[in-house]
Amino acid sequence: MTRGQSKNNKRKDKSKLSQTPEALKETDGADVEYSSELADHDDLVAKRRAEEADKRSH
Repeated sequence: MTRGQSKNNKRKDKSKLSQTPEALKETDGADVEYSSELADHDDLVAKRRAEEADKRSH
């Protein structure tokens, strides 16, 4: 028999990898709603900095 065709190989458990619980998953914050009517000066500065960082990363 060749490699991978032995009888012992068929008996092995095919266990799945553990999954991350929803509560522990971190998001990147890209889906946050933004309202320009409610934005103050700090929000506008942060938005401009984020857009500049996106341009540098792409």
